Amino acid sequence: MKGLVLDGVWDPRPGVALSESEKQTRKVMNGNTAWRYPALRVENVNDPKICPDEVLVKVCAVGICGSDLSMVETDKDGYMLYPGLTRLPSVLGHECSGEVIEVGRNVTGLMVHERVAVEDMIKCGHCAPCRMGWPNQCRNLDEIGFSTHGAIAEYLAIKAENCWSIHALVERYGGDFEKACEAGATVELTAVVYNGLFEIAGGFRPGAFAAVYGAGPIGLSALALLKSAGAACVMVFEPSRQRQTLARALGADFVFDPTEVIPHEAVLDVTKGIGADVHVEAAGAPTQTFPEIEQCLAIGARVIMIGKSAKRTSVFLETFQDKRAQIFAANGNSGYGTYLNVIRLMAAGAFDPTVMVTRRYTLDTAIAAIENLKAREEGKILIKP
Repeated sequence: MKGLVLDGVWDPRPGVALSESEKQTRKVMNGNTAWRYPALRVENVNDPKICPDEVLVKVCAVGICGSDLSMVETDKDGYMLYPGLTRLPSVLGHECSGEVIEVGRNVTGLMVHERVAVEDMIKCGHCAPCRMGWPNQCRNLDEIGFSTHGAIAEYLAIKAENCWSIHALVERYGGDFEKACEAGATVELTAVVYNGLFEIAGGFRPGAFAAVYGAGPIGLSALALLKSAGAACVMVFEPSRQRQTLARALGADFVFDPTEVIPHEAVLDVTKGIGADVHVEAAGAPTQTFPEIEQCLAIGARVIMIGKSAKRTSVFLETFQDKRAQIFAANGNSGYGTYLNVIRLMAAGAFDPTVMVTRRYTLDTAIAAIENLKAREEGKILIKP
C-alpha cells in the first residue's frame, strides 16, 4: 500500500542526556533533541497485518495536524521543531476515521463495515501511570503517526480498544458516510482540547469569559467546546483572515487580529476590566501569548496550555499568585471517556466540526497538503486516501 513516510537523520544534540532506552530504540520523548533534516515521501510500504486484538481500518479521512507540520519544519540547526514523542521512519497521520474491514479473532464489539474514529495513543496498561488512571502519561506510550506507523495511508492496523464507533455521526449526517468520516477525523483534535479543558483544568462555570489564542483547528475546537459548555463570551485572537472567518462561523463573540490590537487590552475592554476566566493557548507560541495572558487574568483564572512549543517560556508567578490563577499543561486525549463524549456532542448537534474543513487532498498529493499548511491560513486539511 501507499503511505506518507517521514524520515530523518538520527543525530542527538550535543549535551542532551538521552535515556538508554531512547538511545537503543531511537524512540525519543522530544523529537527536537535527536532528529535532523526530516524529509517526506509518498512510497509503498508493507501492508499491515493485524494481531488477534486488532482491527484493520480502511482509512476514509485523516487530518493534517500542526504537530505533523512541526515534525517537518526545522530550527536553524536542522532539528525538527516537534518537541514530543518521535521515532523515524514512520507513516504520518494520527487524526483518523475509516471503515473496519477485518477484525482479529479476539475482538468483540466491532464488526466489519463499522465506521470508527481512531484513538491515536497506544497505552501499555501496566505501567504505574496507566494503573493510576493517567493513560496520557504512559511510560511505554506509542502514538500512531509519531512513534509507529500512522494513518496517512490506505490501511491502518490498530487495537480494537482504540476504535470508537461513529454510527451516531452517520445518523447525524443523514447516512452520509463521507461527511460522517470527515467529522470523525476531527474527533482526535477535539478530544485533545476536551482533555485540556475538562479533565486537566477541571472545566469552568457556565457564564465564564474565555479567550482563545490561535484559531487553527485546535483553537477552533476550543471555541466550539467553550460555547457548548456555556461560556458567556469567547474572544479569539488570530491573524489569518480565513481562520477569523471560521471562528465567526463557529460562534466566536469577538475575533481580533493580534497584529492590529494589543490582546490583553482587547480582553480587558470586552470584559469591562474583569479579564478572562479561561485562557486557551492553542497557538503554540507561549513566548508571545503568555505576556499578554498575564495582563488580563480574571481572579481565579485558568490558563490551559495545549499548543506545542520547543521554546522555554518565562512567566511572572507573582501575578498568578495575586490573581489566584493557575496554569494547566495538557497533553493527549486518551481515557476518561473523552472520545465517547466528543462524539456524543457532535452527534447531538452541539457544533458541526465539518465547518472547519477547508481543503481536501488525495494520498498522492499529501506532501502538497503539508506544504499548504505552512502558510497557517487553512482550517482543517484532510487527506482522503
